[in-house]
This record gives sequence, C-alpha cells and structure tokens, in this order.
Amino acid sequence: MRKHVLVARRVFDSVTTRLAAHFEVEGNAEDRVFSKVELIAKLQGKAGAFITGSERIDAEVLAACPELRAVCNMAVGYNNIDLAACTARGVLATNTPDVLTETTADFGFALMMATARRMAESEHFLRRGEWTKWSVDMFIGSDIHGATLAILGMGRIGRAIARRGHLGFGMPVIYHNRSRLAPELEAEVGARYVSKDELLKQADHLVIVLPYSAESHHSIGAAELALMKPEATLTNVARGGIVDDAALAEALRERRIAAAGLDVFEGEPRVHPDLLSLPNVVLTPHIASATVKTRLAMADLAADNLIAALTGGVPPTPLNPEVLAAR
Repeated sequence: MRKHVLVARRVFDSVTTRLAAHFEVEGNAEDRVFSKVELIAKLQGKAGAFITGSERIDAEVLAACPELRAVCNMAVGYNNIDLAACTARGVLATNTPDVLTETTADFGFALMMATARRMAESEHFLRRGEWTKWSVDMFIGSDIHGATLAILGMGRIGRAIARRGHLGFGMPVIYHNRSRLAPELEAEVGARYVSKDELLKQADHLVIVLPYSAESHHSIGAAELALMKPEATLTNVARGGIVDDAALAEALRERRIAAAGLDVFEGEPRVHPDLLSLPNVVLTPHIASATVKTRLAMADLAADNLIAALTGGVPPTPLNPEVLAAR
C-alpha cells in the first residue's frame, strides 16, 4: 500500500511528479499558508510532509499526527521544526543545505551594496519625478571596495560572502562566530576572528548570517547597535528575530547607523511599520535564494530526503540521524 504525503506549499510540477511516482500526494495548488489547525487536519493519515518555513512542526502537531514519520524542510534553517520533539517521536527531519550557498551569498552581497550606495532610496526619488539637477552631495553613500566587511556567523554562506569581499573588492574581513574557523579556512577568505563587540565597533558593513535559535534571538539589539559607527550599514540575510527590528528602526531613524538592508523580518511576512516609513533601509521579501536553478535544487533535495526517508533509503541531509539508527 502506497504511503500518503503532504506537500504543504505549491512547488515545481517536476518535483510533485517525482513524489507521485512513490506516494499518494496531496498538494496545495492554491499555495495557502495553513493555520496550525488546518495543518494538523491535512497531516492526518500522512507518513511524510514536504514543508517550507511557513509550516511549524512542534510537539502539538506531532502528537496530533501519530502516523507522521518524516518532515522534509525546503530550507537550510529549521527553526520551524521542534527537532527534539521530532526525535522523541521517531520522526525524521531534514533540511536543504549547500545547494543555496552561492546564490544566497550573491544576494547578500548585492543587498549590502544596494544599502551602502542608497540604490533603493535614489530610485524612489527618480520615480517620483524629483530629480531635476545633479548635485555633488546627491545620495552620497559609502564605498564597498577597501571597506571593512564584518560577518556575524561564519558558516557556508558567511564564508562565501567573505570570499566575495576579500577577493573581489579588496575588503578587510573580520568575523565573529560561535567557534573560530580553522586557520586554512580563515586564510582562504582573508578573515580575521574578533570578539563580537570588536566586530560591531570596527564594521563598515555588517552582514548577519547566523542561524536562528533561542540563543541567537535579538543578537543585535539596542546595545549592539550602539557600538556601531554612525556611517556603518547592517545587512541581514539570516533569519528574522536575530535582529531586534524595533531597535534597528530607532537607530536608523536617529541616524545612529547609516542604513540597513533586510531580507528577513521578525514575524514575517509582517514587517515592523517603522521600517516601512524609513528611507535608509532596503527591504526585500525573503528572496535571497530565489533563482530558478537554486529553488529547484532545494525542492529536489527536499524530495530526495522524503523519498529516501519513507522507502528505506538514507536521506542525504538528515537533521536527526539518530532516528534512522533507531528504526
């Protein structure tokens, strides 16, 4: 008898077709974001779930869905999954690392540049018909080349951003991470380890690529922003909640830092209203991995994980492999 799975959001037809060769698939053609009650109802009788960051799999959901054996996240981050609860119930969880590293690094660097050079602010000015003459100080921003690139979180994406800055733009690179990189990895990207306070004080352009957890919640708040230079910029392509958006909006409004570029937000898709009213912030709707090639690779990897998890194989990227060992 074929197992039943839920694909919780609309994905590529080719991916759904692959899954349908193995399972009875219930999709979501309307691409609705399910409430918890709806998600529990959809998961009844399902052995597996193909999910995105929109779906939260917690102890309550797991308790209500006893047939669930695998949840496969189409994302690197997995703060939407209670991993301990999954492990306790023997539910395998997976994510999609590696396949989006370079694309996300491209976007993070582009967002940092747009922020530093005031691209969004100047485009809005032009579109409003306010450009009537050239001025020597019109939308003066800050240089990227030769400026100090400060990276908070030095995993795969952090190193890829560091490499772009060091090799492409001659930027001195400093970083802070939970653990220091091996010397050969530091040398590869021209990076120097510093304390978090020193990182903030020295940054010309701070880029945040920390994974989200309870420990990293509001890692950048009012006290941290107060350490930064008034001409510095902040770019966040990690997860909402790492930055205290209210504190950031206040710092931007008071010009205690120059500008920010944000692809992620606390409580997204809601955005703090104070950020929406500020000219010195570039806002994008969580699209750092949004290229056709990368999103398809993410979806394919999530599908690979789900197929392997439910057909006796070994998923490529398990988050709690001890579940496999116990089966």
